[in-house]
Amino acid sequence: MPVASPAQYAAMLDAAQKGGYAYPAVNITSLITINGALKGFADRKSDGIIQVSMGGGKFASGIGGADEVLGSIILAEATHKLAEKYDILIGLHTDHCQPGKVDSYLRPLIAETARRRAAGLPNLFQSHMLDASELPLKENMVLSKELLEICAENEIILEVEAGVVGGEEDGVDHSDAPAEKLYTTPEDMLYVYETLNGIGRYMFAATFGNVHGSYKPGAVKLRPDILKQGQQAVMDKYGAAAEFDLVFHGGSGTPEHQLRETLAYGVVKMNIDTDTQYAFTRPIVDHMFKNYDGVLKLDGEVGIKKLYDPRSYLKAAETAVGERMSQACDDLLSTGKTIFGTV
Repeated sequence: MPVASPAQYAAMLDAAQKGGYAYPAVNITSLITINGALKGFADRKSDGIIQVSMGGGKFASGIGGADEVLGSIILAEATHKLAEKYDILIGLHTDHCQPGKVDSYLRPLIAETARRRAAGLPNLFQSHMLDASELPLKENMVLSKELLEICAENEIILEVEAGVVGGEEDGVDHSDAPAEKLYTTPEDMLYVYETLNGIGRYMFAATFGNVHGSYKPGAVKLRPDILKQGQQAVMDKYGAAAEFDLVFHGGSGTPEHQLRETLAYGVVKMNIDTDTQYAFTRPIVDHMFKNYDGVLKLDGEVGIKKLYDPRSYLKAAETAVGERMSQACDDLLSTGKTIFGTV
């Protein structure tokens, strides 16, 4: 089954950490974006991560439903089915969930996986993200520890965050975050390790100046050395086995040399949303501009059905998403490294 089991997902992260590569993690909102992502991973023979945000789940449930949990379940179940035709492994993940949404979003999704497990079915999601970075670190870790315990009972990996990812994504706006919050300190990373070690497996989104969105060169002051310093502090005190599985948020638009540098410091997952949104929209715009007289009924004309048929331009959008994900596999060095069939 190409959607990874808990053991396979753990093996994926282990392989990336050992091999010095990372998995692209793409936010999806529809069957079209799921299919595009799967094709992109498969074309590069790369395992990958497909993730759902609260906003994505709400969108998928329809304007008459607006149900974040229902939409997320629908997208996850669709991914389970669609991934079966590919010889790669896919991890399913949920993106940023703030403390105020834990009870209405994360807990119901964890409960759904628990229900499935009790019925002999596979986990719905392999990992979830708690973004409690708005809280003081101590309060953040209290909540992180509580949720990690529940996740561990269900063989779910929890992603936590300390420090703030700047910019705005999916309704979460940290554009005005103070500069010091954009860089996680070695002391913070030690505190995270000492609080969560031994409870269950987790990933850690430490921040190093990264922001959501796309910016002109030079506008974002990334400092990947922050990750190196934090990892070193933890491993110096607790040994090589204490190395974090790190997550890079806000990876869209990052120069290749900085992407590659983060891999050396333990990044095993990089989120890609802005770039895939643009990849999706660009061919649709191109189609509309080139076929303006055909997609609209102008001056009493009837238009051209095959041009305003949504499939005519959504196929191009799906293809473009797949191509962007294939590029991400190349950038993050996961191309050709699927562990499908080996674990």
